[in-house]
Amino acid sequence: MGQDAAVQPMNVQPLIKPLDYASVRKALDLHARYIDGLPGGRRANFAYADLSNFALEGAELSHAEMTGARLNGAILTNARMNGVVLYGASLRDADLRRAAMVRADLRGACLAGANLAEADLAEADMREGVIAVQDVSQGFRILRHEAAGEGLGYAVGAGANLTGAQISDSGAIRTDFTDADLAGACLTRARMHNALMDGANLAGADILNAAMTGVSLRRACLDGIDLEDADLRDADLAEALRSPPPLIYIDDEPLHEVLARHERWCDSDGAEGAAARLPPVDFRPLKALARRRLTALHAPGAVFFGMNLQGAQLQGCDLSGADLRAADLRWADLRGAKLSGADLSRADLTGADLSPLELAEGRFLRTDLTRAVLRRANFKGARLLRARLLEADTTGARFEDADLTAVEGEA
Repeated sequence: MGQDAAVQPMNVQPLIKPLDYASVRKALDLHARYIDGLPGGRRANFAYADLSNFALEGAELSHAEMTGARLNGAILTNARMNGVVLYGASLRDADLRRAAMVRADLRGACLAGANLAEADLAEADMREGVIAVQDVSQGFRILRHEAAGEGLGYAVGAGANLTGAQISDSGAIRTDFTDADLAGACLTRARMHNALMDGANLAGADILNAAMTGVSLRRACLDGIDLEDADLRDADLAEALRSPPPLIYIDDEPLHEVLARHERWCDSDGAEGAAARLPPVDFRPLKALARRRLTALHAPGAVFFGMNLQGAQLQGCDLSGADLRAADLRWADLRGAKLSGADLSRADLTGADLSPLELAEGRFLRTDLTRAVLRRANFKGARLLRARLLEADTTGARFEDADLTAVEGEA
């Protein structure tokens, strides 16, 4: 039966039992008390329960026991399911958008057709596994839900956090992982034929012997990956980010020296150094630019993928068309920055200042995000006063407590 087989000594027929909504709500209330450490709390046990099509939005199910449960079509948006045990469960067509499922045990679970968009599945275990149950007539038999063995097939995982997840040996055929974060994930021997992984972050992922024929990896980050480890026949790798060289040169001068000269120019009000006007360049070898003074930097089309730019001074800079996906721009000064056409998917701009830059009395330069890609970016507490967001893609972007006064366009 293999090392991932869970043997359950059960003879009761049928194995999957229906539950009424009142008993489920009572169990959830007691479980919430258990999670909060309150008297009378009790861990929820929904093992082998039929919860298909139940409305469980925002439910507290962290560390609940749900082995072999059937949750087909269940609504679990924004549910808290960290550490939940869903070994061999069926979540076919379930709505798990924005669910918190850190370190969830999903071994052998069926997620075919499930919507996991923006769910947090960091370090979740999604490897194959089977449940062997005792049967009066057959001795042992394997518990099989409908669509068993499809794993993540046809699921939607757009924007999901799968960092460090264990997906080895599982199936993810035609799964949508657009903009998903799979950094450090284990995809060994995973079957991912024709999956959509455009813009996904696979930095440091293990793809040894993964079957990825026909996969779309357009603009995906493949830093630290040996593409020879996987079967990538007919895969689309257009504009994919490979590992950068250890040093970047601009006209035979190292990039870090060019930036140092630019900072001297900023600090001296132009008396020393020189303003940097760069062609499209990959900044990733510099690792971080946190709190650097880069006012008026001219670097359209540059790559800053996943970089730490926290608190950087980028007033009046030209980063049009730049790749700022997953960049840390918390509290960065982006007043008057030109970010038209830039990709800031999953970027963190908490507390960033994108208000107008004063040039002289009565003269201001607005921050320009025209046609920028802001999918799932975090603008919590950011200042976007009078910013231009014309034709910007704000799908899944967060604007809690942001100042959107007189924004041009729709946030």
